[in-house]
Amino acid sequence: MAVMDSALGTPDDVVRRTLKLVFGLVPIVAGLDKFIDLLVQWEKYLAPSIAHLLPMTPRTFMHLVGIIEIVAGVGVLLTPWTRLFAWIVGLWLLGIAFDLIIAGYYDIAVRDIVMAISAFCLAHLSTSGAAGQARPVHGTSAP
Repeated sequence: MAVMDSALGTPDDVVRRTLKLVFGLVPIVAGLDKFIDLLVQWEKYLAPSIAHLLPMTPRTFMHLVGIIEIVAGVGVLLTPWTRLFAWIVGLWLLGIAFDLIIAGYYDIAVRDIVMAISAFCLAHLSTSGAAGQARPVHGTSAP
């Protein structure tokens, strides 16, 4: 098992890399889809009470949302600021869940809340410095 751990890294490293990939790629794909609606017609998830408050059409709003999601995904995946962007993605998902609750899509809101919690876990697992930097385990001393 030690050989496997050294080849793949610690369990924390494996989880961190997996979450980084997920919270990098999924926002990018969802953001791009805001322009082509291949996966779903995104405007249907916008609560009417929120749509009426917007100074733009729901379609234009979804394009703006798509741009933000793409930037957040790239930030998680390709920058040294994964921790910061993971927090942004998590908070963004909570905002989406709030809209979904208002719109009555409770099942999808629960999914987005769980995804937000996972994004916060990525933020916790990500160091403020370089990825994979050694950190002391709780209850042990640093090397």
